[in-house]
Amino acid sequence: MRALLSASTRRRTVRVACLLGAGVTLTTIAGCGEKKAKGEGPYAELVAEFVPKIEKETGLPFKTPPKIESRTRDEVGKFVRQQLESERARAQLAGQESAYKLLGMVPDTMNLLALLQKLLEEQIVGYYDPATKVLYVVDGAAPALLRQTVSHELVHALQDQYVKIDSVQAQVDNADRQAAAQAVLEGEAVFLQLRMDPNAGPMLKMPGGWDRIRDAMKDAQTGMPVFSAAPRAVREGLLFPYLGGADFVRRFIEKRPEKELLLDLPISTKQILNDAAYFTDSKATRDLPVAVTLPAPRTGTVVYSNSFGEFETRLMLVQHLKDEALARRGAGGGDGDKFAVIRTADGDALVWATAWDSAVDAADFLDLMGDAARRRYELARIAFPAGATSRQYDVPAKGTRPARTVSLKLEQVNGQPVVIYMDTPAKIGTTLIDLAGITVAR
Repeated sequence: MRALLSASTRRRTVRVACLLGAGVTLTTIAGCGEKKAKGEGPYAELVAEFVPKIEKETGLPFKTPPKIESRTRDEVGKFVRQQLESERARAQLAGQESAYKLLGMVPDTMNLLALLQKLLEEQIVGYYDPATKVLYVVDGAAPALLRQTVSHELVHALQDQYVKIDSVQAQVDNADRQAAAQAVLEGEAVFLQLRMDPNAGPMLKMPGGWDRIRDAMKDAQTGMPVFSAAPRAVREGLLFPYLGGADFVRRFIEKRPEKELLLDLPISTKQILNDAAYFTDSKATRDLPVAVTLPAPRTGTVVYSNSFGEFETRLMLVQHLKDEALARRGAGGGDGDKFAVIRTADGDALVWATAWDSAVDAADFLDLMGDAARRRYELARIAFPAGATSRQYDVPAKGTRPARTVSLKLEQVNGQPVVIYMDTPAKIGTTLIDLAGITVAR
């Protein structure tokens, strides 16, 4: 993405700001398909150029004229800090950070909030604020980057008139569904922006063109020091809505009119990643995630609970297995999940229940997740009996880390295979929750 590739820096960080919510108030109306005279408003000519193109490509008209305004980099930096320091943002980031640390996906010393603030301030060029319905552009952007920014964010302005973006952001209790919806919103903006680009547009029509563009966009991230130094889970998580989302949109418009995209949003990252989960004869035959619930812990307090979904399960597996194919296979049969970070007097614990499409999928995940846990703690291999439905690893104390117990168990819940993963302080062991209290429902 900026120059084709450099716009990626802005788009990734815009996604973070959008997920956390926005809260600034400015106005300045620029045209909606109507040609404006030069100087009538900020970027009026760009708006007049791109609005009719966006309407033609999507098949959707703007219901109201998009609003646009410019801001200094200092003003944008202040906005970023306000979003990251809001009560909701802090709670979400702290919960995600705790879960990622317990799974070994980020270092124990990492401050996710501080890292995201640096990423945003390093990269942001423009953003659309669904709270005020205004598109903001940083002063002094290079002409090519300015065109990309305005064209991309105008797509978000249009989307917000058909699917309220702030309602997508509000789905904080189902991170997997939120990630899927966000991938459509960002993916459409990326793919449409590329289609309108005089260089990228023709390339997309060539055999293998999208693959080359996608690889180039991903490779371009190496030129950004803060982003390049971030843990893999953070980098991939920020890129997914743009690259994974654009790939889904590309496949969607090969099969259906683009104007239907916002009316039929995927509800899981499994549907984003797998055609068979979403593109079926009818909605009734789609692969819909089940709702998994966890019982209250016997000790301690739940400080954060959410769902990972297929995409983040893949991230966790590849982090430790170092094998993309194994990670895709291990996460592919997931049918819904729920995890909880539990704070106890002896330290934090993680409980994660995953439902599976079949007993074979569940058994495969049991093995792969067990091996991932073993590698995460650098433990020796244990020869479990063939067909064993449980795994347990006793993790010795190391440095400032006290001893821990990691366990996995395959159970049947309401007739569906479920794998329960627990990583707890050794003093608590495997009795933190009552496994019989786990439920699965459509």
